Amino acid sequence: MNAFHKKIILLSLLIVGMPLLSGCWVLAAAGAGAYGGYYLKKEGYTLQSPITKEKSSKKNKTNETNR
Repeated sequence: MNAFHKKIILLSLLIVGMPLLSGCWVLAAAGAGAYGGYYLKKEGYTLQSPITKEKSSKKNKTNETNR
């Protein structure tokens, strides 16, 4: 086997292997984030959702009662 064939085989293994490794990095990052959230919760920090329900105003209540 000459050097050209070795390069082709190495390149093909690299192309096939990269997508497999990328999934591992995603799982490692997700695990680190989960541990960070667990640790912060243990220290007393809480996460608040920025999405809240709208409080109905007096104007909407009067419109509903007049119907």
